[in-house]
Amino acid sequence: MTLRDLLGISLGNLLRRRLRTFLTVLGVFIGTTSIVVMMSLGIGLNQFIMDQFSSETSLTTITVSNYDMDTSKKDAEKSFLTDSVVDGFTSIPHVTDAYPALSCSVLMKQGLYEGYISLVGIPIRAMRAIPLGEGKLPSGKGTGLELVVGNMVPLNFYNPKNTHQEDYWSTDTAPVDFHEPVFTIFDTDAYYAAQNPAEGTERTSPPKKYLLPVSGFVKGTISDYNAYSYNVYCDLEKLEQQLRQIYGKRQIPGQPVNRKGKPYRYFIYSECRVEVDDMDHVEEVQKALQDLGYQADSPMAWVKQSQKTSQMIQAVLGGIGAVSLLVAAIGITNTMMMSIYERTKEIGIMKVLGCDLRDIRRMFLMEAGMIGLMGGAAGLVFSWGVSAVLNRLLGTSLGDGTMTVRLSIIPLWLAGAALAFAALIGMAAGYFPARRAMMLSPLAAIRNE
Repeated sequence: MTLRDLLGISLGNLLRRRLRTFLTVLGVFIGTTSIVVMMSLGIGLNQFIMDQFSSETSLTTITVSNYDMDTSKKDAEKSFLTDSVVDGFTSIPHVTDAYPALSCSVLMKQGLYEGYISLVGIPIRAMRAIPLGEGKLPSGKGTGLELVVGNMVPLNFYNPKNTHQEDYWSTDTAPVDFHEPVFTIFDTDAYYAAQNPAEGTERTSPPKKYLLPVSGFVKGTISDYNAYSYNVYCDLEKLEQQLRQIYGKRQIPGQPVNRKGKPYRYFIYSECRVEVDDMDHVEEVQKALQDLGYQADSPMAWVKQSQKTSQMIQAVLGGIGAVSLLVAAIGITNTMMMSIYERTKEIGIMKVLGCDLRDIRRMFLMEAGMIGLMGGAAGLVFSWGVSAVLNRLLGTSLGDGTMTVRLSIIPLWLAGAALAFAALIGMAAGYFPARRAMMLSPLAAIRNE
């Protein structure tokens, strides 16, 4: 028999017993829906975790640190992070960029409020990763500093005149507006020495206050955290020029001095960032940096742990759904066995007429596979509907108001696998009945009433 003949006979047999076929397909439908929805929740959880990490920090950035700047140690200068050392990191395979980050603590003042702010200098090219909510990145032109202010920076401001403890520790945000002039003091030691001179010394004049323009603001409100929320960013080259101008030949805070107590002529960084071409190579590059003697940190350790947890949850949820599909497979086996008992005489006549035994087996396997395929297709369509409802009802409540979290995700590979798996389960469940039908004695089958 041709494939078309087998399809016609199989479909006709299923349609003659509509109720039984419907109930068996319903079992596969429930099993497929269970396993697809359960798997989609695990995939959605994993994607949600990845989105959370991606929104807070770059998953392909490695932070290289060296806070040990004790020049009294032998060969201490060899471990310093200098411009030439950082440039050398680009020769490591899979590294696309490496740049230093110079951080200095400054005092910013506006009206009654002030706050210690971490001013971080990075190259202009590295600022392109900053998510801007307003304004633009510094142009790098001219001689002055231009700032990009983190969205949570206002939380660092307070009123120094509040002497009551409950006022000092108040959680209310200071009304600081960076659209208005904000004065910046770099030499904070000189500022407080002028405010409170030591006993027996003359009051010195306070250091210069700088009015620095703000070119852009990091995207988000004061409650939306990301990797750029708490700091103020500026061009690294301009910041170095500013610090040299302010401190002259004096030691710049945070910079070491040589064994003679004199500052170095070049900047030494406590931290730099290394960009990797792909997440899969982050751990490899991180190990190479650690082998060079530096402390290298990346979020990949947390990501890997979170992925393992989500994969375990996904496996458990998939196992729960698979139990339902297993029950459906038992139902298919029972249906096919009943079909053989009811069609014993028909099978005997087909054998006497010379029908190939393999065609008989294919016919029953095809019937079982069609039951699985129909149940899988219906279950997949219903799963898409359930997924859409879950995302609509629960995803909105988990989102931040600007986006909806996809709690359930059904990728194409899961849809295809669900259909194929349902059909294979059906055929596997029908294998034993099909083999029984093929091995049935023709004479005994014809005599059967």
